[in-house]
Amino acid sequence: MLTSVDPDVIRALSDPLRLRIVTLLARETLCTTHLVEETGARQTNLSNHLKVLREAGLVETEPCGRFTYYKLRPEVLAGLSERFAALAESARTTGGNKRACP
Repeated sequence: MLTSVDPDVIRALSDPLRLRIVTLLARETLCTTHLVEETGARQTNLSNHLKVLREAGLVETEPCGRFTYYKLRPEVLAGLSERFAALAESARTTGGNKRACP
């Protein structure tokens, strides 16, 4: 059920820039420099958004010399997708149910 979804994941995905970052990371593992180039965001702003995504468990880091690469954790998105799909299916099958008013 959707209530078991970590609210931090939903909050993290609700920001347009963070959603853009997730979209970019779905295609390839990128470092902060690449993400700055792709999004046009300032490095400090981007770092703050990446911190939110890391804390929500959506991305993981991979050190590479003096750079830090970010990689999407697809299993987190897949789990979220499954929960939303189950919620949609529940709405389809019980959509005709209506509780009577007292």
